Amino acid sequence: MGTVVDDAASVEFHAFFERHYAELSRLAHLLTGESDTADDLAADALLALWHRWDRVRAADHPVAYARGVVANLARTRIRSAVRERRRIALFWSQREENTENPDIAGVVDVQEALRRLPFRKRACVVLRHAFDLSEKDTALALGVSVGTVKSQTSKGMAELQRLLGTRGVPQRMHATLGAPRCSPAVEGVRTGEGGGRDR
Repeated sequence: MGTVVDDAASVEFHAFFERHYAELSRLAHLLTGESDTADDLAADALLALWHRWDRVRAADHPVAYARGVVANLARTRIRSAVRERRRIALFWSQREENTENPDIAGVVDVQEALRRLPFRKRACVVLRHAFDLSEKDTALALGVSVGTVKSQTSKGMAELQRLLGTRGVPQRMHATLGAPRCSPAVEGVRTGEGGGRDR
């Protein structure tokens, strides 16, 4: 009797995996800036979801739950990378980094500018402007209030405008980072479970 339930859960999870893996991998890439580890992070997130699939499938917003897991894994990876860089910097103490030239912001591309944002601002900007999520859905994915999403997105976009030295940052974000319209993984976000942007 348990096998029927297990088989049903397995089929349901497989369908979820097929529909959302590409989207979650893309989210991991935009949050970490590391294309070579994005697939691994998405796979780790989905493995974690499978281990608690009964809870996930019963949730009101399973995709938001999944995005939150990816965001948490990405945050952990970034913190680990920062610690590693600090160790390397201590080892190569004579190494110099030139960080005092804000005037070169015009040549910094969108992804590089995103990597300069603190994680929460980056996550809000990515989910709102690259994934077209509403403020409510972004808040749900990150486990924060809608007010936090509004303020962090606004501050993040202002910082991007300063770094990129240009107006029209939302359009540039979408042109550079926006998902292909035909992508089935993202189409579910746009039409079903993600919704449009709050105005």
